[in-house]
Amino acid sequence: MRLSLRSLIIAGALFNAICFLFVALMNLLLPPYGGKYLEMVTTFYIGYHPETGPISIVLGTLYALIAGALEGALFGLLYNAFVEKP
Repeated sequence: MRLSLRSLIIAGALFNAICFLFVALMNLLLPPYGGKYLEMVTTFYIGYHPETGPISIVLGTLYALIAGALEGALFGLLYNAFVEKP
């Protein structure tokens, strides 16, 4: 059975963006929360810096949305390439 590529793209994008947004907001409320993760993400998301506040969180969430969509697409393409064809 093949997977729906569109569904995987949407699910990956939303899951990644929601997870990032949760960690970033928790870091605003409880500053040490997720600090190491957010430091790591700054190397991938150009312009995102956890200490700069809400504008940076919106930018990071957009980056996470795009990255999640790409991850979902890559997973779907790989899965569909290796699944048995009926």
